[in-house]
Amino acid sequence: MTLTGACEYTAAARTAAPARPAQSPRATGSPTASPHAPATPRRFDEAGFEGDLRTATAITDRFWRRHWTRFFTGAYRSPRVVGLYDGSDPAATPTCGGEPLERDNAEYCPAGDFLAWDAHLMRSGYANGDAWVYLVVAHEWGHAVQNRLQRRLVSAAAELQADCLAGAVLYGSAADGDLTFETGDTREIVDSFQVIGDRTPWTRPGDHGTASQRLQAFSRGGARGVPACFT
Repeated sequence: MTLTGACEYTAAARTAAPARPAQSPRATGSPTASPHAPATPRRFDEAGFEGDLRTATAITDRFWRRHWTRFFTGAYRSPRVVGLYDGSDPAATPTCGGEPLERDNAEYCPAGDFLAWDAHLMRSGYANGDAWVYLVVAHEWGHAVQNRLQRRLVSAAAELQADCLAGAVLYGSAADGDLTFETGDTREIVDSFQVIGDRTPWTRPGDHGTASQRLQAFSRGGARGVPACFT
């Protein structure tokens, strides 16, 4: 995938994975979810969803504002957050470089320097756990960071690098005291990567990496921080 940041997430049902990262983050005060609880119908928590989405964008931007000069030269500029859009309605869908954003997708648009995510995608993922929102937002923000760097710093495996940066942001935000880790978050992160991992090798243009590769990249950033994403 190029630096358009168009990441083809899907709202398909998640499947369990055998491996787990050491920890995974959640916003302070979010409800705890048991990874082994039986699947039962539940009413969608719209207020919680909107609150977590605001928190995810705020803590991600705060991390980069706070730490940018530790890692890079120049001043940090926040990308614009367009936020939710209805991909089923062409009239309401933002455009990037003259082309409408894709349905059921989350994207960073370098032409307009903005982030946006399809509402159906985000709500579908959130219904299975709020860690989804934090992962998607931090990953797309990673593409905005790449767009601010010298080209030589951007990996050919740009999607895996964005996953690594997402891990660095979420774990780093936890170290800053902006997030806490709760039961269930680990499984939600692992399951999310089962959904968004490509079935084809990430070395092929346009691919994102397998679930295992993406989880490894995320965990590397979480364990070793931003510098690990540029080695």
